[in-house]
This record gives sequence, structure tokens and C-alpha cells, in this order.
Amino acid sequence: DRILMLEYCWYSVISPESCSSILWRSWDYKEQAAEALKLTAKDLIQFKIIDRIIPEPRGGAHRNPEQAALILKEALIDELNKLKKIKIDKLLEMRLEKFLNMGVYIE
Repeated sequence: DRILMLEYCWYSVISPESCSSILWRSWDYKEQAAEALKLTAKDLIQFKIIDRIIPEPRGGAHRNPEQAALILKEALIDELNKLKKIKIDKLLEMRLEKFLNMGVYIE
């Protein structure tokens, strides 16, 4: 019902390198592809693809996986506690609306 994302992760159906290879027949344009894909947490929260950005320890989650796990645990508990307060029918309605609206583009 909620999509959470670590702040330095990517969320995409294709890598920038593969996208570049398909569009320009070269990996040389991977930076442009990454920008066009809008795969960062900051991009995805603006597009309402994700619901929350989970902050990472200084230097990234890989530098301190134990602290990252604690931060993730706190975020998951917080989100689950919020969801437990919502009636099942409302959760189902919200879930359907959320996923039906993904990818909708309005000029």
C-alpha cells in the first residue's frame, strides 16, 4: 500500500545504460538516459510513484548497513502503524487509485 525508497536508490524498469543502448545504440548517453528516466527518489516522490524517501546514513546505506537497517525498520513500523488505522475497504480503494494513477500524464 505504500512504496518507500532509500534516498540514494534507483527505481526503474531499465538501467540507464540499457536505455542509452536502445535509444542511441551506445552507452555513451547513459547520463542523459538516467536524467530522462527520472529514476531517483526525489524524482519519484514528485511523480507520486513512491510515498516516502527513507534517509540513509552519512555516505549511504552501504557504509553503515546496521544503521540503515534501523532507519528502515523505524520507517516500516511507522508506515504499518498508519496503515493499521485505515479500514480494509478504504485501503483497497486507495491502493487501486494509487496504481491506476501511476503513469498518467497530464499537460
